[in-house]
Amino acid sequence: MKLQEAIQLIQHKDLSVDTPVTWADLGCGSGTFTAALAHYLPAGSTIYAVDKAMSPDLHIPAPSVVEVSPYQLDFVKHELPFASLNGIIMANALHYVKDQAAFVRKLQKALRPDGILVMVEYDTDTPVPVWVPYPLSFTRLKKLFSAAGYGHIEKIGERPSIYGRANLYASLIK
Repeated sequence: MKLQEAIQLIQHKDLSVDTPVTWADLGCGSGTFTAALAHYLPAGSTIYAVDKAMSPDLHIPAPSVVEVSPYQLDFVKHELPFASLNGIIMANALHYVKDQAAFVRKLQKALRPDGILVMVEYDTDTPVPVWVPYPLSFTRLKKLFSAAGYGHIEKIGERPSIYGRANLYASLIK
């Protein structure tokens, strides 16, 4: 996905705030969604770009007014070293987590009480071995986060997947 497409997919008024914030991008990969998120955050903000296999020459094309801090960590196996985050974005990452309910509780510990989650996933419940082992349609995502106490679960964007199996959607949860 191109950066401009990612920026459009996650667009939401709640991402554009006036004071600096701290976010984490769990499963950042090449940093496409890290950079997309950075386009909405104000100067002085920080994004922790987290992945279990961090490339040493990773360059995330984020605006220079937002600090991007690479962090190598298997976020499924290990506790998150962050507290009081304003938000967490996960793009095509939650479908690798087997126990998603327990993982949502882990996310809650890292977020401020008014924190925001942005999830990008495939809108399917059909597993694709290796690539999408634990799929999360928007319907299942709503049930998962509702059960964890979240009252606002909104689909904020959708686009066809380049793989043709299911649409890719973005959701904002708070």
